Amino acid sequence: MTPAGPGPVISVRGVSKVFEGEPEPVIALEEIDLTVQAGEFVSLIGPSGCGKSTLLRVIADLVEPTRGEILVNGKPARQARLDRDYGMVFQAPVLMDWRTIARNVELPLEIMGVPRPERARRAAELLHLVELDGFSQRHPWQLSGGMQQRVAIARALASNPLLLLMDEPFGALDEMTRERLNLELIQIWSRLGATVLFVTHSIPEAVFLSTRVAVMSARPGRLSRIIEIDLPQPRAVATRETARYFELVTQVRAVLRGDGADTPAIASTNRAGW
Repeated sequence: MTPAGPGPVISVRGVSKVFEGEPEPVIALEEIDLTVQAGEFVSLIGPSGCGKSTLLRVIADLVEPTRGEILVNGKPARQARLDRDYGMVFQAPVLMDWRTIARNVELPLEIMGVPRPERARRAAELLHLVELDGFSQRHPWQLSGGMQQRVAIARALASNPLLLLMDEPFGALDEMTRERLNLELIQIWSRLGATVLFVTHSIPEAVFLSTRVAVMSARPGRLSRIIEIDLPQPRAVATRETARYFELVTQVRAVLRGDGADTPAIASTNRAGW
């Protein structure tokens, strides 16, 4: 991918999305402004139907905005997609059952015309990164849901993107598997120095993973507030037992309910760009 320049990795300005339909149009997003800098881990959270996934898909150029401007690495979203400037992980792993795990990871490289030996080397590296050594010749149906999602993450990293767009990747998993994959994801993010935009319904997950949490209002989706997550790095199991972690979970929950008072120590204005 093209390395990020000196500007923000993601810049969203005045973005609105209206889905035409009957009996009336649906306003999914309204005047969204969001800036994500290199190396940040930003989570989008909000009530069901607030437009979190729509916003992620607009940034990924999978949905066209009705109004507004989106830049990824300083480029229009469409050009960033064509240049493969990001990897994307969905809630379902979307793996091909007839391909081995290694060949699923290799797929983006195969599409790019990367020679077979290089594809195999890169797939082996990534399967090691997500702790799936020894499973390269298995098929998706032979793996658990959590293992399949790790394969999807490895595949998203195949083209060396410095940006990951993740749409509730752990939403369908049980709580223990979800917490374990949270730990693995934050270690991968830290190791690679990547930028992550992450959609979730889980307040504890958002607080544990993120450097900032962007809270969205009920439809029409707007950004209500961006909360700085000042938990120390590296994060670990013990992070979830600290008083500050519980304070931040409470802060995010209060904003979601609409009764969070402004707290300058955690509110973000300049970095959020709104």
